[in-house]
Amino acid sequence: MSVKPAALALALGAAAAPAFAMMTAPDAQMHFKAVASGDVAAIMRQYAPDATLVWIGGPLDGSYSGTKAIQAVWDKFAQAGGKLGEKATDIVIGSNPKGMTVTANVEFSGKKTLPVRYTLAYRNGKIVDEIWQVAPNIAMN
Repeated sequence: MSVKPAALALALGAAAAPAFAMMTAPDAQMHFKAVASGDVAAIMRQYAPDATLVWIGGPLDGSYSGTKAIQAVWDKFAQAGGKLGEKATDIVIGSNPKGMTVTANVEFSGKKTLPVRYTLAYRNGKIVDEIWQVAPNIAMN
């Protein structure tokens, strides 16, 4: 049985419709592009104040809580990598009125190629949780 988006919004209540309309894949793609550009200010505008970043693998491996700690990570990354190319594939979105999750394979390219398995969790249009996993074994389509 297939449920049409309009029927789902009606079933969840009229207040659910604006939440669905606000949360889309371009939010995540904007994040990937900001990371690739090295624009730390643009990256940081996307986070909720109490966000967490879990970086798995590589020299920045660790867990970071709050925007100050997360900004320090992105400052280091931008200084080390400069401007990078970016290609996102296998983007999968899950959303409901409470928020959205996005998973994707993202390849950042510059002096070296850095394949990353990404998971982002959004609430109220802001990133609340992010997992960045260095993933040399992912296949980019």
